[in-house]
Amino acid sequence: MTLEILTADALTPLRHGFFTRRGGASSGVFAGLNCGGGSGDQSEIVAINRARVAQAMDAPPEALTGVHQVHSANVATVAAPDPALRETRADALVTDRPGPVLTVLTADCMPVLLADPQAGVIGAAHAGWRGALDGVLGATLDAMEGLGAERARITAVIGPCISQRAYEVGPELLDAFLAEDPESARFFANGEGDRYLFDLPGFGLAQLRAGGVGLAEWTRHCTYSRPELFYSYRRSVHEGAADYGRLIAAIRL
Repeated sequence: MTLEILTADALTPLRHGFFTRRGGASSGVFAGLNCGGGSGDQSEIVAINRARVAQAMDAPPEALTGVHQVHSANVATVAAPDPALRETRADALVTDRPGPVLTVLTADCMPVLLADPQAGVIGAAHAGWRGALDGVLGATLDAMEGLGAERARITAVIGPCISQRAYEVGPELLDAFLAEDPESARFFANGEGDRYLFDLPGFGLAQLRAGGVGLAEWTRHCTYSRPELFYSYRRSVHEGAADYGRLIAAIRL
C-alpha cells in the first residue's frame, strides 16, 4: 500500500509530512506505518517503516533524527544526524542545517512542524497537555530564534492529534491549567458528571499565536476518531488493546 502523507501548503516548499498509518509493514495492533521503536512491534519491521519515511523525505534512513520524548519543554539543537540524540530527553528539535530530517512521534499528542524558510531554520515539536502547559512550544520558538529565525516569519502547523470531542479529562487537569492562567478555562467544555472535554489543538494554537508566529494552523485531523488513518493511545486503552503504534511527522531543509 502506498504511503499516505498529509502536508500543509503553509510549509511549502519545504519537504515535510504528517505520515498516516497507511503504507507500512507492521501488522496486528500496529498494522500500518508504525515508526515507534519504543512500541512492542518488531524492531526489524519498524526499521522498514522508517526507511519508507526516509525515502519519502528524499533522505537516507540515518538522516531521520529524533529524541527520547518525555513530555518536557526541553529542545535539542541539531547540527547533524546523530544516533546518540535518541537518548536525549527532550520533546522538540531545531536546526539550521540541511542534513537532518527532524522527526517527532505521536499517538494523540500534537506533532508541530515549524519553519522560517527565509532564515533557513526549522523545528519539530511533540506536545501533549503536559509539554504544552510546561511551555515546549514557546521553548521551540526561542531555540529557533537562537538560530536566526524571526518569530513573525515562522509558520507553525499542528498535525493530527486528539480533538476536543474525544479528549475527556478530570477536574484535576482543569485545575492545573487554571493555576497557570485563569483564561485557560476557555479550552475546557463540560462533559458528563465532573468530566471535561479539553481542546488540545486549540490550546496549542493559542500558545503559538501568543508566541508571535506569523501563521499557526491545525490540519483538523482527529487521531482518535479515524482508526483507519491514525494510531491513538486513548483509543487503544478504550479498546483494551495491548499496545499501540506511533505516527511520525517529519521536516527537513
